[in-house]
Amino acid sequence: MITTFAAALNTGLRRAMDDDTKVVLLGEDIGKLGGVFRVTDTLQKDFGDNRVIDTPLAESGIVGTAFGMALRGYRPVVEIQFDGFVYPAFDQIVSQVAKIHYRTGGKVTAPLTIRIPFGGGIGAVEHHSESPEVYFAHTAGLRVVAPSTPADAYSMIRQAISLDDPVVFFEPKRRYWDKADVDFEGEPDLPLHKARVCTHGTDATVLAYGGTVATALAAAKIAAEEGHSLEVIDLRSLSPIDVDTIAESVDKTGRLVIVHEAPVFAGLGAEIAARVTERCFYQLEAPVLRVGGYDIPYPPAKLEKHHLPDPDRILAAVDRCLAA
Repeated sequence: MITTFAAALNTGLRRAMDDDTKVVLLGEDIGKLGGVFRVTDTLQKDFGDNRVIDTPLAESGIVGTAFGMALRGYRPVVEIQFDGFVYPAFDQIVSQVAKIHYRTGGKVTAPLTIRIPFGGGIGAVEHHSESPEVYFAHTAGLRVVAPSTPADAYSMIRQAISLDDPVVFFEPKRRYWDKADVDFEGEPDLPLHKARVCTHGTDATVLAYGGTVATALAAAKIAAEEGHSLEVIDLRSLSPIDVDTIAESVDKTGRLVIVHEAPVFAGLGAEIAARVTERCFYQLEAPVLRVGGYDIPYPPAKLEKHHLPDPDRILAAVDRCLAA
């Protein structure tokens, strides 16, 4: 069935709520309005306001309430309205949610999913286009994932909700309206922690996640027209990282370009580059390169096209690799 990324998420949430009455949704304007991006559209009407709960504008309170519900046997799914709004809840997530399993010697779990629309590309105002994923990937006790397609949005949200681990679920907001075929009756084709090889190639590996996967695929298509074969990998899981899939690709191509919207400095690409260098040092034909946002606060909407990685910047990095 051809559907949008947002509609696929909606269907995934609906299926999870049908499967388990302990699944509840909490967030600002997610009920009657259906969320800013309409991801939860009609769910309150169908499941009631005791399972799809409109909350006050208080992210710390939203996550704190959901954490308490998780400790009492529920499987809450929290929506943070925009990426830049998650910081008031940061202490709850990293100090409480992430540590309860370890703190209790494995006796207590926190099956909590925190949905965060992230990244730019929609011409939004300040605090609406950020990429805070590395803060959470750095924190032990959290799983961090980012689907890039409608099919993965559907399957990965269901997988996240079913886990007993807390999951920070990043949704690339500029892809909410992308359309693709989704098999709503099939089972997930990959575990939640596995990366996906999107296109096979021989000359260089391009690794991306979230909103930049489509950009990497566009770059690979242009490269093919110029006679270069790029292998594109969708990371999908930001913590844990599927280093095995990446290393297998780099062993074949000898080159790696990592793409993400977040600033390059101390970004997730730095960790991946270090891991790959450790694993594939003798197979690398060129230094691992990174293409990302600049080390600045996210720029005004009229300038964001200069900030976000595009096919030209990715191909420039590929050219540097191939020339090494």
